[in-house]
Amino acid sequence: MYRLQVDFGKTCGKIKPMHAVNNMPTVPFNSGTDLYGKMREAHIPYGRLHDTGGAFGGAHYVDIPNVFPNFDADENDPASYDFAFTDALLCGMVEHGVKPFYRLGVTIENNHGIKPYNIYPPKDPHKWARICEHVVRHYNEGWANGYHMEIEHWEIWNEPDNTPAIEDNPMWKGTKEQYFALYEAAATHLKRCFPHLKIGGYASCGFYALGGADVSKTANISPRKQYFIEFFEDFLRFASERKLPLDFFSWHSYGSVKDNIKYAQYPRKRLDAYGYTDTEIYLNEWNPGLAERGTLRDATNIAAMMCALHATPTDMLMYYDMRCWSPYCGPVNPLNLQPFKAFYAFLAFGRLYELGTEVQSFTEGDNLFALAATDGKASRVLLVNQNAEQISVQIAFNGAELAQARLFGIDEGHDFDALGAVGDTLVLPANAVYLIEL
Repeated sequence: MYRLQVDFGKTCGKIKPMHAVNNMPTVPFNSGTDLYGKMREAHIPYGRLHDTGGAFGGAHYVDIPNVFPNFDADENDPASYDFAFTDALLCGMVEHGVKPFYRLGVTIENNHGIKPYNIYPPKDPHKWARICEHVVRHYNEGWANGYHMEIEHWEIWNEPDNTPAIEDNPMWKGTKEQYFALYEAAATHLKRCFPHLKIGGYASCGFYALGGADVSKTANISPRKQYFIEFFEDFLRFASERKLPLDFFSWHSYGSVKDNIKYAQYPRKRLDAYGYTDTEIYLNEWNPGLAERGTLRDATNIAAMMCALHATPTDMLMYYDMRCWSPYCGPVNPLNLQPFKAFYAFLAFGRLYELGTEVQSFTEGDNLFALAATDGKASRVLLVNQNAEQISVQIAFNGAELAQARLFGIDEGHDFDALGAVGDTLVLPANAVYLIEL
């Protein structure tokens, strides 16, 4: 038996930004497409700037070696910086309502076996911190003909824990102790300069070694995956002993919905144990799988992840990746730059986020997920059938009349199209994502 119960009289806090993304569909803003407008339409709240522009950051985007090409130059001189392409990208984001989430560091170098370029530890962590300070001042305080974008989130590096073998690591050609020293220098300096901003990291590779419901434990206990947890524990010990700022902790997972529900409990437990009870937690790289790109199933998995992880200690999800030329981009067809089914999952969640306040909802039945929201006037319920077969769902609403409801559907025949009225029983096709609006 499948059931959905919603009590519109019981609020549960804010709808969290579970439909944030990494990057934008095109860089810089491309006036020949409406993809930036699509981001606004879906109320995408944040775009994380990692791997921006492609390999080596496209040589001109975001990464510290791109915006500050000569490390020996004077970090106080605006002439030492090259912000041109990053300016164009960020201006397009802000214009379309997407807040930049700035990763301070470098793009992954997957072909580092030929030659690593920018993934070595900075030779002077304190100077690197001062360079980052000036990047913040450029985008938030107008320094160097800059802007006042009020960018809140500044993330220090990405996946320094990618592998324990330095020679094999595509993100950090240094020891974990060298990363800890960089984090200490940068986080301390930036927090001193900008106490109102959120400074954090370190974009952990994740917690696969905990095992999972949908992947074998054998696959999860490799030395590399065990190192992810070792690195996390050592980082928390180091940070807590020195009382370092950690406004947010970011981590990554390419696991299933069920696995990520399990993994999401772990960072909250460990952060609390080390005294970081107020640290927010962001799963800021996730993707349900490349094999189903362009299919309805991909949209279903994405919507299910957003609903399911909303009920965990996770404060934000950031899907990887929105760059339309990336194989990780599920929402956009790279051939015609038109939306895939997955885009409409983001659009549907954006309709909840637009209302702002969560109301109590409950589902009964395997692989059925729901999330409900209100703004005191309108109310909406997102309902996801992650089953491979059609199901019938009995609906019970308290505080709203079903007769007033309208239904919008994402299924094989519909791309968030109006479907008509809603009765006491709703038939959900296989892999359907439906939005009930009152």
